[in-house]
Amino acid sequence: SEVSAQIEMFLDKLAAEGAAQNTLVSYGRDLRHFSTFSQARHRAVEDATQTIIRQYLKSLSEAGMSAGTSARRLSTLRQFFRFLYAERVRSDDPTAALDSPRQGRRIPKFLSEMEVEALLLAAKERPGREGLRLMALLEVLYATGLRVSELVGLPMSGLNRDGLMLVVRGKGGKERMVPLSEPAFDAVQDYLLVRESFIPKKGATAVMRNQLFPSRSKEGHLTRARFAQMLKDLAVEAGLAPNRVSPHVLRHSFASHLLANGADLRSLQQML
Repeated sequence: SEVSAQIEMFLDKLAAEGAAQNTLVSYGRDLRHFSTFSQARHRAVEDATQTIIRQYLKSLSEAGMSAGTSARRLSTLRQFFRFLYAERVRSDDPTAALDSPRQGRRIPKFLSEMEVEALLLAAKERPGREGLRLMALLEVLYATGLRVSELVGLPMSGLNRDGLMLVVRGKGGKERMVPLSEPAFDAVQDYLLVRESFIPKKGATAVMRNQLFPSRSKEGHLTRARFAQMLKDLAVEAGLAPNRVSPHVLRHSFASHLLANGADLRSLQQML
C-alpha cells in the first residue's frame, strides 16, 4: 500500500545512513502502529494531522504506556514527518509544535535486586577470560559499592593476604578496608587464574603488572569508559535498558539494597 511505501522510504534512508537492524525494526513497529491508528481515522499515515497525532499520544497514555515509551514513539514520528517534509511529500511538519510527554519521574538511580541478579546471570553466560573478568568486576562493585575509579584502579596489593578484604585508597589518599562478599571472593579467585592473560608478553609496564585489572591503556588498567561500555552491553543481554545501567547506578544499588536489608547508615557511610 501507499502507506507502507512512505514508511519503507523512510526506513531505507535510515538504513543507508547506517542505522542498526534493531533500530530499524523498532522504528518500523512504531510507525506501523501509528499508521493503523491514523487509517482508522480515514487518514493515510503521511497525511496525518496534528490532531490525530495528539489523539494517538493520548491513547497511548490511556492504555497505560509509560511516558518514556510514549516519548520514544513521538521521537520516531518526529523523524518520520521531518523526513516527509524534507522530501516535499508534505508542506508542513505536524509534530513541530508538539511537546514531549512528561517524563514524570527521572530514571531511578538504582536497580532492583532482581535486576542486579539478571546482570550477574548475563555475565555468567559470557564465555572465557572476558566473562571471568566481567563477573569479578561486577561482583566486587556490587559487594563493596566502590567508586568506579577505585574499582578499575585497584592494585594487586589492594587484596589482603587471604583475599577476603580490599584495601581501597579513596579520595584524598585515605585508605579504608572493605570486606568482600562470598560471591565476590569466589569471582575474584576465578578471575585471578586468567588475570595474567590480560598482560601482554611484550611491553608490559611495572604499573600494568601491579594492577588487579591490567590493560593496555595508558593508565595500565581497565579504563572507566571501557568498563561503563561493558556494563551497557551486558544490560542489553540481561534485558535491561542500557541507559539505566552504569557503575554509579550499581554503587547506588549496593547502598539501597544494604539499607533495605537492615544495614545501619553509619557503617554504610564508612564503606562508601
